[in-house]
Amino acid sequence: MNFTETANAPSTVISAMPLVLPTAPGRGADLQVRVSAPATGDDLPVIVFSHGFGWSMNGYAPLADFWAAHGFVVVQPTHLDSRTLALPAEDPRTPRIWRFRIEDLTCVLDGLDALEAAVPGLAGRLDRDRVAVAGHSWGAQTASTLLGARVLDSHGVPGEDLSDPRVKAGVLLALTGLGDDLTPFAAEHFPFMKPSFGTMTAPALIVAGDHDRSHLSTRGPDWFTDPYTHSPGRKSLLTLFGAEHSLGGVPGYEVAETTDESPERVAVIQRLTTAFLRSALCPEDPGWEAAAAALEAAPSPLGELRSK
Repeated sequence: MNFTETANAPSTVISAMPLVLPTAPGRGADLQVRVSAPATGDDLPVIVFSHGFGWSMNGYAPLADFWAAHGFVVVQPTHLDSRTLALPAEDPRTPRIWRFRIEDLTCVLDGLDALEAAVPGLAGRLDRDRVAVAGHSWGAQTASTLLGARVLDSHGVPGEDLSDPRVKAGVLLALTGLGDDLTPFAAEHFPFMKPSFGTMTAPALIVAGDHDRSHLSTRGPDWFTDPYTHSPGRKSLLTLFGAEHSLGGVPGYEVAETTDESPERVAVIQRLTTAFLRSALCPEDPGWEAAAAALEAAPSPLGELRSK
């Protein structure tokens, strides 16, 4: 069975961790990675997932498990801000963690051969021409840079282009908006939270909650729709009704940080993100149109979908 045959037939999932990739000098620790993949199938596309603040490769099982069961190889690095690494706030690497995060994703892409060889039974089954990135919260900001988003400097000039041509599409969950609306605290402590989406041209699905109110912004939940509004190219925006920052519970099963637990909402995200990535990486796949139509036709829709 190849990837195009797995849309409606969930597969048994294998998962391997911790796998270790060497990183560039300055990070101070090798990169720990989890890889989850369907036990069978060939020509498997890859999703590189960036976790939110404090999490690790062991988080986001509701997404990683589902994607892997439906034909994707999911690679989850542990960034330096992870609670599992307990990096002190005064550590000299702290101000640069946002860049280390981006470098972590690039390191994963560079290390796919090593990761593939390290997982029993995975060798020869990856399709390196079909790679996507995904992330939640800070992880979504990290992933967005590989899709073409850039960080503005103090004069409003876009910084270095960190996009990666190997990445063909993305899913950005609860991605923060423009830096014009940061609170004074956020502007002082998180200068990297000043994105420009004008060059984020790669196809992406942005997922936002209409009850997501951030203490980092002076705006309301519409702040999280900026990545859709201000980016060119093929984009879709899934706005989930009643959803807060955890979007119903994507960080994990029954975790304390979920303030709006809703298995039904998570199920919508699972289905829509899977369908979007399948269509973005395999244009002949009809699942996206079907999933969008099903959301709209539901008697009590859990969200609203817009595309451009």
